[in-house]
Amino acid sequence: MTQKQTVTIYTDGACSGNPGPGGWGAILIFGDHRKELNGGGAQTTNNRMELLAAIEALNALKQPCSVDLHTDSNYLRDGITSWIKKWKKNGWRTANKKPVKNIELWKSLEAARERHDVRWHWVRGHDGHPENEHADELARQGMAPYQ
Repeated sequence: MTQKQTVTIYTDGACSGNPGPGGWGAILIFGDHRKELNGGGAQTTNNRMELLAAIEALNALKQPCSVDLHTDSNYLRDGITSWIKKWKKNGWRTANKKPVKNIELWKSLEAARERHDVRWHWVRGHDGHPENEHADELARQGMAPYQ
């Protein structure tokens, strides 16, 4: 059996207004290799951008990998590691019986992570962590064309 390559990913989302123009950024690090990704949209939310950053980063990996994904979004981390199990069991409804917001993105994220062994890490945002700060910068660059 071949051992999976280990990739470290840092993601972030940004929004000017919520909803409003938004962007996402991701940094993928494998050994000496580094890839930076970003994008955005005209009318979106911060949570959607956080989800898209993780989806795009995981989908950019060309083969199944062992992934350490770092995010400053509790919404993203808690949603994919805990809440999603309950949402699926409840027919994609929250504990309050309301439809889950961003359901299509949660389903895309779930599909993207199934190919990989992902460990989800939370980092405090805007606290001087170099890679998190750079992911935020990439997200803002992704948002710029839509402002």
